[in-house]
Amino acid sequence: MAPRCWRWWHWSAWPRTRPPPTRSTPSFRQHFSTQEKTPQICVVGSGPAGFYTAQYLLKHHPQAHVDIYEKQLVPFGLVRFGVAPDHPEVKNVINTFTQTAHSDRCAFWGNVEVGRDVTVPELQEAYHAVVLSYGAEDHQALDIPGEELPGVFSARSFVGWYNGLPENQELAPDLSCDTAVILGQGNVALDVARILLTPPEHLEKTDITKAALGVLRQSQVKTVWLVGRRGPLQVAFTIKELREMIQLPGTRPILDPEEFLGLQDRIKEIPRPRKRLTELLLQTATQKPRAEEAAHLASGSRAWGLRFFRSPQQVLPSPDGRRVAGIRLAVTRLEGVGEAIRAVPTGDMEDLPCGLVLSSIGYKSRPIDPSVPFDLKLGVIPNMEGRVVDVPGLYCSGWVKTGPTGVIGTTMNDSFLTGQMLLQDLKSGLLASGPRPGSAAIQALLSSRGVRPVSFSDWEKLDAKEVAQGQGSGKPREKLVDRQEMLRLLGR
Repeated sequence: MAPRCWRWWHWSAWPRTRPPPTRSTPSFRQHFSTQEKTPQICVVGSGPAGFYTAQYLLKHHPQAHVDIYEKQLVPFGLVRFGVAPDHPEVKNVINTFTQTAHSDRCAFWGNVEVGRDVTVPELQEAYHAVVLSYGAEDHQALDIPGEELPGVFSARSFVGWYNGLPENQELAPDLSCDTAVILGQGNVALDVARILLTPPEHLEKTDITKAALGVLRQSQVKTVWLVGRRGPLQVAFTIKELREMIQLPGTRPILDPEEFLGLQDRIKEIPRPRKRLTELLLQTATQKPRAEEAAHLASGSRAWGLRFFRSPQQVLPSPDGRRVAGIRLAVTRLEGVGEAIRAVPTGDMEDLPCGLVLSSIGYKSRPIDPSVPFDLKLGVIPNMEGRVVDVPGLYCSGWVKTGPTGVIGTTMNDSFLTGQMLLQDLKSGLLASGPRPGSAAIQALLSSRGVRPVSFSDWEKLDAKEVAQGQGSGKPREKLVDRQEMLRLLGR
């Protein structure tokens, strides 16, 4: 199916909150027929996938112009809103993205939600190629009774809350309980556990939000359990994050040695990265610490533990039914081998008391536009090496292409591959020929709908404000979290 061209009837699908243009609006090609013959490429999403895709295209095509559209007022996606505040070194990649944004062949357009403010077919009409890099904006639901109880949150929204994502600022987690349970055993789960247990004085020099730091100072959480359906050999976190948890000041790990029985012999057969991770888990669970380590662990007022072979069945309510009081877990065992291994229930159940439940079982992408194919089961756009299936000129990169896997380096390589495929198609003459108007046409459409985009120079004004606000308290920045305040600072 060829990409649908922009036609007047497309306006019938638009939400009535935005006025449609009149028939007197000139078509793109009529109005912009004098444009230079330069590849006009649009990237949707300004996280790592979007910026790495733009970087590759600009580097490998000396005439290409790339416009990056972002629904937030600020750029950088999960680098800003997902990376833990105590991992500032990971955010250094923002310097590279800023260099890309400063290119005279690149433009950032924030405050533009594709699928609402402008459709994908409209972008296709204005650009030679469109790359969808908008990431995974949702979370996997637990789909168990009690999930809606107060005190149950997705790890994604909790991370957004302490990292300053505007739509998560009303989260207001109650940390007055003694025990928290995190469902999931990946890096995000460990990030959340670490933030919950890190002494607040260790966080006050990071870019964690002022509001989140205030709540964490009052936290009564002393124990955090990380629950997984499978065993020690299947944990999804990396050795770096595990080592940080083991060395976390004022805390001690709780690992049941019996859950590691027999692993010593199996370690020899597994790949090296997994082997090193499992050896550290095994050592932490079974070896007696040296005297000084034992004293350090004994003095720890907080604890974290891994519960294996447990699958959530129900969130248990308090007697008055007003909040979470625990979680019911099915005991599991593993069946199958290799990639086919899965956890199956044994029939046994156990209840784990807690006052806070955080679900960290995966991020999930959403469909962006009815014109774009989408696999609801896998949560990805069907594609072949970044080429969207059956839609010439439409591409994808990052988690909406692959699913939510890997780290920033993985996303970089994946995005470079999408850029390579796009440029191959351009060179082969597979993309639309002739001039395209690019952002000029889209800005005219947005203006007619009352949408005012934010430029990269606008972001740099907000950035300067954040840095200035942080200097007074020794922080790298104090993030702006209110959209209206940001717009006011920009004179909107």
